[in-house]
Amino acid sequence: MRYLSGVLAAACLATTVVAQQGGLTVEQILAPSPSSWPTYNGDYSGRRFSALARITDHNVQHLSLAWLYDLPGGGTIKATPLQVDGVLYFTIPDHAYAVEARTGRELWHYTWTRNRGGIHIGNRGVAVLGDSLYFVTPDCNLVALDVKTGKERWFKEYCSTEMVYYGSVAPVVVKDKLIVGVSGDDLDMPAYLDARNPKDGELIWRWYVTPQKAGDPGLDTWPSLDMAQHGGGMTWQPITYDSALSTIYVTTGNPQPVVAYKNREGANLYTASLVALDADTGKMKWHFQASPQDTHDWDATQTPVLIDGTVEGRPRKLVAMASRNGHFFVLDRTTGKNVVSSEYVKTNWSLGYDEKGQPIPNPAKKPQVAGALVTPNQGGATNWFSPSFSPQTGLFYVNATRAFSVWYIYDASDNPMGWGGTDRGGYAEQGQLKAIDYRTGKVRWSVPRYGGNSGLLSTAGNVVFGSGGNGLAAFNATTGEALWDSRIGNVTNGPITYELDGRQYVIAGAGGRLAAFVLNP
Repeated sequence: MRYLSGVLAAACLATTVVAQQGGLTVEQILAPSPSSWPTYNGDYSGRRFSALARITDHNVQHLSLAWLYDLPGGGTIKATPLQVDGVLYFTIPDHAYAVEARTGRELWHYTWTRNRGGIHIGNRGVAVLGDSLYFVTPDCNLVALDVKTGKERWFKEYCSTEMVYYGSVAPVVVKDKLIVGVSGDDLDMPAYLDARNPKDGELIWRWYVTPQKAGDPGLDTWPSLDMAQHGGGMTWQPITYDSALSTIYVTTGNPQPVVAYKNREGANLYTASLVALDADTGKMKWHFQASPQDTHDWDATQTPVLIDGTVEGRPRKLVAMASRNGHFFVLDRTTGKNVVSSEYVKTNWSLGYDEKGQPIPNPAKKPQVAGALVTPNQGGATNWFSPSFSPQTGLFYVNATRAFSVWYIYDASDNPMGWGGTDRGGYAEQGQLKAIDYRTGKVRWSVPRYGGNSGLLSTAGNVVFGSGGNGLAAFNATTGEALWDSRIGNVTNGPITYELDGRQYVIAGAGGRLAAFVLNP
């Protein structure tokens, strides 16, 4: 491990330092201070908007490096750090870290040593409640640590590696519950979302994405109960939450088999959907399917962003999502009724929208033995990285990609399993940062993106932070004008911001490195 503070680099001699940290309450998560970042998206809305404005579109070019923290042993930081009481908490698979938010000095580093496998594709981050920190492991355990010391308190298996599930999601605290989802695509298994007790990890409620018994809603969109029971729809994106409505908003993954669809005719509910659940019971309130019978592994696991806005002169409680399939949706978050459906990236797989505002798939663009040329490709028009919404500009920001792939079926049998097909390509790829007017779904501005994909952050200083040519970059939130680039390497997580001692920090991960920036004195 190495950290750099100011212009001096030093080795951290102690592996554990006990910091004077307080506990985080549910009330503090519900109404967070602008100077903190206490949950995955900063607050429950998923907007990733900060009211801090010391850094603006007029002075952002004066940002300079405050410190660097290098992972001890490598890895890639995909997690969004939390900042609580002057400490940053983040993860990579099987590891959790605490570093000083002012200096980047390591306070503790926890390693999950009971590893029984799982897929180590990435870890989205942690949750903090009271004096405990929570994260999931690739081998399906929910782990609780002492937030001050990193000492393990308990762990609880919440999915099965034998069934090729794995853990990657950041837990989210809702009331007196931890909300956690599951990942996995290689076996045809049902996805679910759990509410767990923060004291011991015991199950409070579980919502299955696909029907599991006769009479369950959505069963008529599957050819049989057996197919529905193995229908997938993984829940690997952290949820958002409306406390006034006591409603959790969860987005779900692709149905299974992933590409070969011969034995799953129908819409395959509630996969590839945005679903509203009662936070107390897990009971479904409404759903909207972004990709009916998804046959291209596009999922719909993008962040559902809560917007209190105005449409046609009327105040509305809305939820918006830029889906991986290239379509942008705005719904009434109380009823699930569609308000806006539009393309934010040009696609060729749909034939318009049905009466619910859902895309109508083009049968000619389904995967075929001979191949079908489709855009977007398997990576999607966007992916897991977080969008942002600024209530100041009324714009929804998303890192977008347009690319083509040829989609093939390689298992044309009557009973394919797993994937049963694939795509080849990523042709004519074009990356762009786009700003969408949530009221109309129209792209207000679009600028080329030359770096890697990252999450986004917007601020009251009229700045959007995200990936640039070779590192964290800043753009004018109103016009898209490029303002600053850090050149720390491709950003691999969602940037955050916070304020300590009157200084605003901007934090981003770049591979195995966490970097902090501040304005020059």
